Order: sequence, then C-alpha cells, then structure tokens
Amino acid sequence: MNKVSTEQTKTVKYKIFSRGEKTFEPTLVIYRNALSFIVDVINTEFDYLANLGTKECSSAVEKLIHRTKTNPQPKYDFTSAFYKFPSYLRRSAISKAFGVVKSHRSNLKNWEEERNVALSEGKRLKKKPPVLSIEHEAFPVLYKGNMFERLSENEAQIKVYKQNDWVWETVTFKFNQNQFLKRGVQDWKENNPTLVKVGKKYFLCFSYSKKIKLNQTKLQDQIIVSVDLGLTNSAVCSAMRTDGTVIGRTFINQPIEKDRLTTKVNKLKKAQRHSGKIAAPTFWRKINGLQKHIVHNTSSQILKFAEQHQADVIVFEYLGKMKMPKGVYGAKRMRHKLHYWSKLGIQNKVEEMAHYRGMRIRRVAAHNTSALAFDGSGLVERNPKKDLATFTNGKVYHADLNAAYNIGARYFIKELLKSYSEKRRLHLEAKVPSLVSRTQQTLASLISLHQASSTDGAQIA
Repeated sequence: MNKVSTEQTKTVKYKIFSRGEKTFEPTLVIYRNALSFIVDVINTEFDYLANLGTKECSSAVEKLIHRTKTNPQPKYDFTSAFYKFPSYLRRSAISKAFGVVKSHRSNLKNWEEERNVALSEGKRLKKKPPVLSIEHEAFPVLYKGNMFERLSENEAQIKVYKQNDWVWETVTFKFNQNQFLKRGVQDWKENNPTLVKVGKKYFLCFSYSKKIKLNQTKLQDQIIVSVDLGLTNSAVCSAMRTDGTVIGRTFINQPIEKDRLTTKVNKLKKAQRHSGKIAAPTFWRKINGLQKHIVHNTSSQILKFAEQHQADVIVFEYLGKMKMPKGVYGAKRMRHKLHYWSKLGIQNKVEEMAHYRGMRIRRVAAHNTSALAFDGSGLVERNPKKDLATFTNGKVYHADLNAAYNIGARYFIKELLKSYSEKRRLHLEAKVPSLVSRTQQTLASLISLHQASSTDGAQIA
C-alpha cells in the first residue's frame, strides 16, 4: 500500500566556542563507560529482553540496574558505579545499547544459518562469527529540560560531568543563519541536540524532523525517471510517461574521480601485496572521500533531472545481496565491492532526497533488464568495453540506456496490471505473452499492453 506521508530528518551542526577539550571530555568518557556497562547487561539478560519493545526494555533494564526506594537491591549495581547519572541520559544509553545488542544477535543468527547451510552441503564456512563490541564511540543526546536549556539563539546551558559531579555549563555556539536557511528547516520541528566531538572540536548537532506528504498523482498522469546504475557511467536516466513515451534521457559520470579511485585502489593492493593486510588509513580516507563524492554528485544530478521533468516517481533496480564473480581477486575484487557499495549509497541518498521533495521511490526486478532489447527483439550481445548492445535485428544501442527503458517499463506494467481485474489481466497476458514473466518484460511489452488495453476499451487506472 502506498504511503501518504513520510517522516524526514535533517541535521544542522553548530560549533561550540570558548571551551577547551577538558570541559566536555569527561562527559563523553563517563557516557561511553555507562553504555558499555549497559550493553554487557542487556547481552547477558537478552533472553528475557528479546521480545520487548524499546520502551518496555528501558523500564525492564532500569529495574535491573537502577537503585531506588522501591528497588533497593537491583541485580546489577549501576547506581554506585555512575553516581547521580542523569535519568534521561541513562534511558538514552539503554535504548542505544538495546539496538547494539539486537543488531549483534541478528547478525549472529544470520551467520549461524549460513554455517548450517554450508555444513549441510559438506562445506566449511570461512566467514568468522560476529563479535559483540562492548565499547562504542557514541555521543550523548542532551534532552531538553533535563540536559539542555536554550538561553538565546547562540547560547545554551548543558549538563556536563565536571569535577566528579553533573553540573550546568553555559556554552556559546555558532548559529549560522545561512546554513540554517540552506538546509531548509525553518518550519521543521527541532529535536534534542547531540554533543559531538570531531577532532579536538565540539559541536551541538540539532536534528529537525517533519512529516512530508508524498505525491498522490494518478497512474495515467505520472511521469517517472528510471535509473540504471552502470559500470562505465555512474547512472543513466530516462524520463517516461505511462504509455511508454520517452521524454528525456541523461548520462551521469565522474571520469576524473573514478580514474583517481582506480589508482588509489591499485596502490593499496600493491602495498598489501608487499606488507600483508595492512590497515592503510591514509589510502582508505582518500578512497572513501572519492567514493562519497561520486555518490553525492550522482544523487544530486538524478534529482535535478527528475525535477526538470517534474517526475512523480524514481525507479531503480532491486540490488539484492552482493555476489562476487568467480575468479575475481585482488584490485578487481575490491573495485567490485566499491562499485556495489556505491550503488547502495546512491539509491539510499536519492530516496532520502526524493522524499524531501514529495517524490516516491520504487524498485523493480533487475534480472534481464540489460540482457533484453527494449524493442522486444530478444537477447542482446554486449560489448562491455564500449557499453554497447547489439540487438538480434542488427541495431546497436547504448546498453545502459536500453536497461533504463526496461526498468521504467517494468514499473508501469506492474502498476497497470494491479489495477485490472483478474479476468482482464489474464486476457491481456494472452494478447501480450511477455507480460506473464516479469523478467521478460521490456519497453515493447508496455507499448503492446497500452495498445491492447486501448483496443479492448480498458480504462487505464
């Protein structure tokens, strides 16, 4: 069922002035120690807490660790170890710890399932089991009223751990009006800030949330942008109407950044061949920086293209799990992983940006979108070096653009068939056999469906 609205969040970061490192460092240290304590408790008592929600878990864990008049002897003595620890901060740490342990247990369950499958096939699973990390570089949320009081536009009081006690400290932070307006959060709800450390500097990070209504455009009036995330090009987009009319197309690429990324990966693998599996933080910082630029630049251009054509929906392929091709090792293996992570990053970033604008995101089956010709002539012969596809009728077309057409067509076919009765759908499938299997649907299938439904006088929803 289509969502009517979605809850969206943006974050604005303000630098804190006139306070040295020693002022806030004890607060971070004691909060992280408390988080480690609670993570250990929740992991130990997880069988009892597993089926509880976050709120119920918070109450249950407080009974296990927090000493009160009605609970004088808790099972774990958190109160003595963390004297006068603020109640809201304790609940925040419990929620964070519960999420950490649940994630670990979920990963452990998936690993056990993979191991059982491997054992049933007579194989040995090389992947190591996930390990629960007790220590986390988390940052405390300063709840309004209990931990945070705003005095003016750029001044506030926050509760910090200082000289073995929790005291109120007045801080001045840089309220950047231009950044505030650029993020477009003037009419958004301001949530509790987080005290964040970056290097030797401290910031107050405010999150702003708002419910955004997603468009409710009728299917026959929709314009979509279908996106194929390729290898040579970061993305190839086509704008399409319900009847299969293509009204725009664009190619998005960052050749300079990709060339630099390939160079860095090759240098990293060369260093690892000589020195073993080294951490190489400098290499990874540069690789991640280039990767981030490619993701953000591609996402931004996709949204600009969608806005240019007043699109209602952006359609991607469903990626699924990463599958490593056989016989791929070294730098090629790393580039394959980076490419998959880039695709995931682009889809997630576009979804976030699209929802800010009220656009919807849809995903379709990826199988055969590139292998089948959009004109319905059958399988294509790929030329991977030039990104070209030769159809069986001799026509040569851009492979990624061909895939983008098929992606858009599959979205419309799926939505159109859903609007028909079972009898009407079977009748149309008999007229257009390629509709029966989603992995065989192409742009030609959509055009044939439109013609068949028009001929029969079927109303397009």
